[in-house]
Amino acid sequence: MSTGSGAHSAPAPNSDHDTDRDDATATTPGATAAPGAAAGPAATPRQGTFSSLRIRNYRLFATGQVVSNTGTWMQRIAQDWLVLSLTGSSTAVGITSALQFLPMLLFGLYGGVIADRFAKRKLLLVTQSAMGLTGLALAVLTLSGHVQAWHVYLTAFLLGLVTVVDNPSRQAFVSEMVGQEDLRNAVSLNSANFQSARLIGPAVAGVLITALGSGWAFLFNGLSFMAPVIGLLMMRTSELHKVTPVPRSKGQLREGLRYVSGHPELIWPIVLVGFIGTFGFNFPIWLTAFVDTVFHAGAGTYALFNSLLAAGSLIGALLAARRAASRLRLLVGAALIFGTLEIMAALAPSFWIFAALLVPMSIFGLTINVTANSSIQMATDPLMRGRVMSLFMMVFVGGTPLGAPLVGWVTDTYGARVGFAMGGVISAGAAAAIGLILARVCGLRLKIDLRRGRQHVTFVARGGPETSGAPESEEKRVAVTV
Repeated sequence: MSTGSGAHSAPAPNSDHDTDRDDATATTPGATAAPGAAAGPAATPRQGTFSSLRIRNYRLFATGQVVSNTGTWMQRIAQDWLVLSLTGSSTAVGITSALQFLPMLLFGLYGGVIADRFAKRKLLLVTQSAMGLTGLALAVLTLSGHVQAWHVYLTAFLLGLVTVVDNPSRQAFVSEMVGQEDLRNAVSLNSANFQSARLIGPAVAGVLITALGSGWAFLFNGLSFMAPVIGLLMMRTSELHKVTPVPRSKGQLREGLRYVSGHPELIWPIVLVGFIGTFGFNFPIWLTAFVDTVFHAGAGTYALFNSLLAAGSLIGALLAARRAASRLRLLVGAALIFGTLEIMAALAPSFWIFAALLVPMSIFGLTINVTANSSIQMATDPLMRGRVMSLFMMVFVGGTPLGAPLVGWVTDTYGARVGFAMGGVISAGAAAAIGLILARVCGLRLKIDLRRGRQHVTFVARGGPETSGAPESEEKRVAVTV
């Protein structure tokens, strides 16, 4: 296995390897890529769904993560329900989410600089331990009967501070464990891992909250972080695809921003997931409001809704793990469908229709996450990966402090259905706008062909032949089908 700098494992910026990247377009045989486009190699072999698990270090990592992720989901459910019980306000639930993700918005880019400067395995040992301590602190406060809303706010903010470093370090560490060849598969399996825990965590949390109270869910979460810490300690460091840490120097933050701004295949997916993360992923606010004010149910129903989201996300993650490429057309299409499904759920006339829509909604939501994550990592130089992924996480997760209070206020003021529909409208609108921008950047135009046996709606290179009878090979056809 490679123990060098890792620079060979991903294309360098503005290099001749740019044509090997996955981007908004993937040409058919003999086609010419549009400007700014970069497609994966035509002969990329399809990997098995679980191919990354053959690597010992990644198996240890995945095992530890599924335990801690289960505890994380238990705490999320317990935290949301505890705040709602203490305050009776959806806005307060939104404030809790905002405080947890506010540090990512404020300091996320600096977390990426730290991730690029230091050994990521050692950073993760520190961050995972610290995250476990925040769970234990909240458990002590809750079980002792002294918990107040501001205690939850404070622990959420402290957890967010640790996440600033943990997120980019964990994202970038995946490539060091599996190498570039298995990166896309490992990113998808990470999501499947997280969503598998999401199936278990809410169900267990619902039982614990109903039978014993929220404190026991917080206690389990704190103790669950022992699993990833042990897994990191057991790894064989000689088998890692090591990347030489970037030496400390001035201007590294600006360097990362310039790098992203100069690559359309990076900047526009990041902008899109920023809109989705800020306005489309506020499920704690909407689901608690639907449970409380629309369906007049309890914590068990809230856990059920989260389990349905998890089931769909797990399906989406496993489908993504089988996918051979991560094209931006898939990202845009998934975001458009995701927003549409949110609008449909907001207008659902019955409990079971609402519940059923959560599954496909989460499939496409997970597709957005995995496609953006893997396509951005594959297109980024390893020496820049920490900073690029910190920007990705900053806009995807850090946008919540901006969106959550607003969404919570709209939900409290105008009702759960209006709040949910607003998130869907913004998500779908952003997808449509950025899809058009990407088409323009890549020199594409929309073509409609109603003849039988043809792709009816496609994007083709601008300036191509307008004659409907022209051979398909002469049209320099780009395979982007709606």
